[in-house]
Amino acid sequence: MALPPADDPNIALFTDLYELRMARSYFERGMHGQAVFDLFVRALPPERNYLIAAGLDDALRYLEAFSFSDAALHELTAMGEFPDAIVERFASMRFTGDVYAVPEGTPVFGGEPIIEVVAPLPEAQLVETYLLNQIHFQTAIASKGARVVDAAGGRAIADFGARRAHGTDAAMKAARALYIAGVAATSNVLASRTYGIPGAGTMAHSYVQAHDRELDAFRNFVKSYPDTTLLVDTYDTIEGVRNVIRLAEELGDGFAVSAIRLDSGDLEQHAREARTLLDAAGLTSVQIIASGGLDEHSIAALVAAAAAVDGFGVGTRMAVSADAPSLDAVYKLVEYDGKGRAKLSPGKETLPGRKQLFRISEGGTIVRDVLALRGERLQGAALLSPVMRAGRRLPDAAVSLAEARSYAEEQRAMLAPELRAIERAPVAFPVEVSSRLRSEHTRLAGVLRADRS
Repeated sequence: MALPPADDPNIALFTDLYELRMARSYFERGMHGQAVFDLFVRALPPERNYLIAAGLDDALRYLEAFSFSDAALHELTAMGEFPDAIVERFASMRFTGDVYAVPEGTPVFGGEPIIEVVAPLPEAQLVETYLLNQIHFQTAIASKGARVVDAAGGRAIADFGARRAHGTDAAMKAARALYIAGVAATSNVLASRTYGIPGAGTMAHSYVQAHDRELDAFRNFVKSYPDTTLLVDTYDTIEGVRNVIRLAEELGDGFAVSAIRLDSGDLEQHAREARTLLDAAGLTSVQIIASGGLDEHSIAALVAAAAAVDGFGVGTRMAVSADAPSLDAVYKLVEYDGKGRAKLSPGKETLPGRKQLFRISEGGTIVRDVLALRGERLQGAALLSPVMRAGRRLPDAAVSLAEARSYAEEQRAMLAPELRAIERAPVAFPVEVSSRLRSEHTRLAGVLRADRS
């Protein structure tokens, strides 16, 4: 299926106005030199010990398709601030640059480039808004999903968040990012069919309410879906469980219900009582799914209490990353026309030049990262690799969603337990800056400060 909106013919207009104004000025002044931009998160939110990089696939699809449609060009003309000659320049624009990136599913930390864009300055500038939008959002959601998955201790998580996500594109991209993070399924049918994510769905309370009796609702639903999950808390949770047992007695060997779902009340107590009733009725294979306002903290509490819950449906708090809904993600110029560039603003300094990120592991555990200049040869695995050349995705960068999910699982397994805990780690993960990169920053800062005096 199509993957909107990166393929939308007007997507080039999804940019901040100042990007277009800067591009005009670059064109008029002949500033077409090669630029290098780093996209990274300055610092982790207090609620996060690590992030999971996501969104690269959408970023590359956008860059490959980047162009201004006739309708978009008409809108630029109608704005009244772009002369015909500039609109003609926009008309011929395509993204012709290179991109380096960490693979989707990589754990990343503050200050580490997630992607690095190398392209003529107007091109690299104009794509900033969309790249930040996609990488920022999907990374935030994948990072939240990873916490929920870890809290569940091996129990399956289903994404129920589409109806509370901040728009349809957000719901689609959230389902994708959450699957990378280890969430097992989604209730979002379009996301399921588009991305190949397993679908998950039971029934709503309205189905039960539409019947005169709860047991009749269960009878009718299993006629259509014998192997299903029945929602038991519409009126009285325990009586709902008893109605499932009555249905099992009626159907005998034809009973194939796989689970019940608890969506309200004291989930630990209800699960314990439900498990006792189901087991006593010989329905030991019927699982118990919990949902209803859950997040990693409430799930961790249920797991710690050894609640008789086999899986969880998680919606709003995961789909919007409720405790950390935004990241301090930025896209900064670090080189232009062969010269390093840096920002010296207090609290917002940037490091100049093309970079490489080295990850050092000991005994199968990641122990530190070193951010270095490209071309340095340091200990550890180099994480930034070429994924696009001359505006076309490289064959090795065409990673399936299943592969990204598997890679994320492998990489998260290499994180120290305190980083994967939902509590804040006592010591932040160390990200070092190589001596050469630090020296280049110091040298450039001195030059820039001297020029201002």
